[in-house]
Amino acid sequence: MTLVIPFLALALAGGFVAYHRKSLLLWTVLSAIALAICWFTGVNQTAVIVAAAIVALISAIVLLPFLRKPLVSAPFMGFFRKVLPPLSQTEKIALETGSVGFEGELFTGDPDWNILLNYPKPQLTAEEQAFLDGPVEVLCKMVNDFEITHVHADLPPEMWEFIKKNKFFGMIIPKEYGGLGFSALAHHKVIQKLASISSVVSSTVGVPNSLGPGELLNHYGTKEQKDYYLPRLAVGEEVPCFGLTGPFAGSDATSIPDYGIVCRGMWNGEEVLGLKLTFDKRYITLAPVASLIGLAFRMYDPDHLLGDVEDIGITLALLPRDTDGVEIGRRHFPLNSTFQNGPIRGKDVFIPLSQIIGGPEKRGLGWNMLNECLAVGRSITLPSTGSGGAKAGAVVTGAYARIRKQFGLSVGRFEGVEEALARIGGKAYKISALSQATAAAVDRGDVPSVPSAIAKYHCTNMSREVITDVMDIIGGKGIILGPRNFAGRSWQASPIAITVEGANIMTRSLLIFGQGAILCHPWVLKEMKAAQDEDRAAGLREFDKSLFGHIRFGISNAVRSFWFGLTGSRIGAAPGDAYTRRYFRKLDRYSANLALMADISMMTLGGKLKFKEGLSGRLGDVLSHIYMTSAMLKRYHDEGAPVAEQPLLAWAFHDSVHKIEEALSAALRNFPIRPVGWLMWLLVFPLGRRAEAPGDRLGHRVASLLMSANPARDSLARGVFLTPGQNNPGGRIASYLEQAIAAEPVERKLLKALKTGAIKALDFPAQLDEAVAKGLLTEAERVQLQELRKIIIDTISVDDFDVHELRAASFYDLPGKQRPQQAA
Repeated sequence: MTLVIPFLALALAGGFVAYHRKSLLLWTVLSAIALAICWFTGVNQTAVIVAAAIVALISAIVLLPFLRKPLVSAPFMGFFRKVLPPLSQTEKIALETGSVGFEGELFTGDPDWNILLNYPKPQLTAEEQAFLDGPVEVLCKMVNDFEITHVHADLPPEMWEFIKKNKFFGMIIPKEYGGLGFSALAHHKVIQKLASISSVVSSTVGVPNSLGPGELLNHYGTKEQKDYYLPRLAVGEEVPCFGLTGPFAGSDATSIPDYGIVCRGMWNGEEVLGLKLTFDKRYITLAPVASLIGLAFRMYDPDHLLGDVEDIGITLALLPRDTDGVEIGRRHFPLNSTFQNGPIRGKDVFIPLSQIIGGPEKRGLGWNMLNECLAVGRSITLPSTGSGGAKAGAVVTGAYARIRKQFGLSVGRFEGVEEALARIGGKAYKISALSQATAAAVDRGDVPSVPSAIAKYHCTNMSREVITDVMDIIGGKGIILGPRNFAGRSWQASPIAITVEGANIMTRSLLIFGQGAILCHPWVLKEMKAAQDEDRAAGLREFDKSLFGHIRFGISNAVRSFWFGLTGSRIGAAPGDAYTRRYFRKLDRYSANLALMADISMMTLGGKLKFKEGLSGRLGDVLSHIYMTSAMLKRYHDEGAPVAEQPLLAWAFHDSVHKIEEALSAALRNFPIRPVGWLMWLLVFPLGRRAEAPGDRLGHRVASLLMSANPARDSLARGVFLTPGQNNPGGRIASYLEQAIAAEPVERKLLKALKTGAIKALDFPAQLDEAVAKGLLTEAERVQLQELRKIIIDTISVDDFDVHELRAASFYDLPGKQRPQQAA
């Protein structure tokens, strides 16, 4: 036994130092003290000497640079160069243009939660709040989504005029150019509210304020371009679109075949140096109504009119719609949502070099510019759209489930429906927190490449899951389209957000972890840059520093993962209050797990990791859910830790940590090098998996919150359009909830009388008359039940139409259109 004690002492000293991330020098000192105690207490001296030799060898190599560099760092640098994954041009630019915010802490294995909690609470200015309460509210009241999507296939002229007049297209344009100059948070709130009533309106407003000429000009335009175009864009005098995606280049935008050749040509009656463009774009939102087209293309200079470089690279330019050769195609028809979307084509279209965004000096920098703006757009437009739809769906469906009764019971009281309501409420809470967190990151000045990918993927995916559960609960109310339907169009439109600005499958399997593992890791990017440094001596110096920082980091995360797994994350300091402290401790564990698995995966798989999309996707899920839960905890504390919201927070948190452990488990069970996966399992799950999905009792509490009037439900409803009106069936249903709840005791009295046979009448009015006549109900209670019957009818009613109202009769009257032959 005494043979083991010295080595156990070294391990304990190492574990303490690694867990608390202290220096190797401290480990050397602690080990020396422990071995001295062993020596003088009669422990086997041979074992003590061997242990001391191990300490001396490790300390000498690591602490003495003249030994460390040639013996360890230089060979590792050579190995690192070989296993370094080759980066495509797309990936290189993505890494160069992104910035790292709090998500970087999640890759450390020991996040500093005070950084997150000390961020200022996101707040609108008085001007921004007035815009939400004024023009946005008015615009929402103007919406008749059924007419937009079924009758006109467009916004009515008065809505277009209102949007332009009130500068909805100029939210991101600075005030000096006539725009509103709003924060990213205000932008998020506007899109969220519009999306809660109409995805067509929200996308129409969202696109000019996302990736497009306005944002690109604001960041990169020349003074002349800004002075001319930004004021016109702000007031809708110019309607913008941006042509990026084409038939042969979707998610890999750097492969676009569209090209521009440097040449001389005529422009406004003068011969100037310019570009002859040939392009074919599709899926371009606002293209059918756009007057100003932003275009991405690859620029070539075969005659060397600008210099020695022939393939200049991706470049961005502005094309007025009336430019000779520009062809705006007919409209696409995106899943009945009918927002303006269509193709753009052109062959040998000439423009001067002055139309390049940023001027000729910005030629070839188009993908860098796009990558920054894509990150900002993904952070706001799509997550905010998902948030508006999910929050409105939760609030309205909760009211519907309380008002709608079957077998004499609110349908929301049935456990199957209750389970779906819990998912709706919990996911709406997640989406709301996540979308607000990424908007706040933009306002802090970040270019949140990784959080924007997380927000885009999970907000759109979860909102699709929410609307699916909504449709299941409301049944026939959801599948019969018409002015009374509040969910059908949202369900139809939900796959659209899944596909745009990077398809979700690609975003999950490639972008989230692929970028995060390099961009957010505290050491990997430094090692990559040092290994590629042409000055080998300087590169070795930096690599040496980063390598040993990385080694200490890896050992620490292995120790922390094992310790948290043994203790169930119940021990350790953590921020928060008595309720959330346990949540922060759990996130410490999963952060250590993520950092450990990222290191082992990159070390053992090297360049092959980028092709292991199953592993990358699962580790991306881990990162995503840690980031999401962080956003939820930040929001909870920003709101003053409201007790009423604890069931929503708890359901959302436990759902996420269950998914984290599922993803970790799947990644380990399918790890390409099986023995490595088995060893990592012992560190990550030494006592097996413990996280469970939210239970039925918690689900019942969440469902009950959605079906009753309470502060948590009010908080979830904040920021969506619920004003009751003729064209807002969801708002009307939500407004009925308190009235329906107040009438329930009287309704039960009537049902009891019917069940016992005290009332014999068969139709409802006669039943009320008989109940009043027999003294079973008062006159006031009769009126109360009559009002209840009216709101129930409005809640459950659906629309019907004459057949000619549903036919697209004019389609077959167009030249070249033939009706299909009937089967024999």
